[in-house]
Amino acid sequence: MTDDAKLNVRLGVNIDHVATIRNARGGDHPDPVRAAVLAAEAGADGITAHLREDRRHISDADIERLSAEINLPLNLEMAATEEMLNIALRHKPHAVCIVPEKRQEVTTEGGLDVAAEHKVLAPIVDKLANAGCRVSLFIDPDPVQVAVSKALGAAVVELHTGAYCEAHAAGQETKKATELERLIASAAMAHQAGLEVHAGHGLCFETVQPVAAIEGMRELNIGHFMIGEAIFEGLENVIRKMRGLIDAADSSPAVPSALKSVEL
Repeated sequence: MTDDAKLNVRLGVNIDHVATIRNARGGDHPDPVRAAVLAAEAGADGITAHLREDRRHISDADIERLSAEINLPLNLEMAATEEMLNIALRHKPHAVCIVPEKRQEVTTEGGLDVAAEHKVLAPIVDKLANAGCRVSLFIDPDPVQVAVSKALGAAVVELHTGAYCEAHAAGQETKKATELERLIASAAMAHQAGLEVHAGHGLCFETVQPVAAIEGMRELNIGHFMIGEAIFEGLENVIRKMRGLIDAADSSPAVPSALKSVEL
């Protein structure tokens, strides 16, 4: 394991679904900014918020307050649109993660197809990077997507862990192992290319450690599970438990030899 891989894996807490609960009834409660404060006190390393085009959870006012009131780094998730680019350039958050977005989806269903959308993404990545934002592309664990992300000049790739987590939930152990191998191999390729490696989507107490243990992994962004579990255990307790699981993750298994041969 490299020296860089031995660094602690950061935990980014996504507070979107605190806003989802608030918006279901209207008004100001529960306050996602208060959740961000509690997350910081419980050991989170950053706050993630997805400002969707339809504003179904996080609002523009939430982003204003998070930018002004929270000391932790803010990771703004956004679609690759002119409106969202202008919002990001106005606030200049620490990080911007560009994600795919469809109005009809309940949650993000997969990674960006950066290979197909590189002409749209290239100027957005350039403008954000020039503004001082750390630009991340949310992609499926795929060698082509990693290679194009590098070519676009992104600083970070965030690997979509949805297929791995869905296989776990369905009890499909063979598929789960295959999806974990894909994550390991893509992380290795990204790390070797000089990209910082993050991961997220669907992670829970039972699935987080193998991903946290992947060599080169630097950050996990987790939201829905922790917000849901907080109903039963309290948000601070859930974040501390997740933080402890991440910190205790063992070294990952070696990248399968068949996948090591894939080059960028």
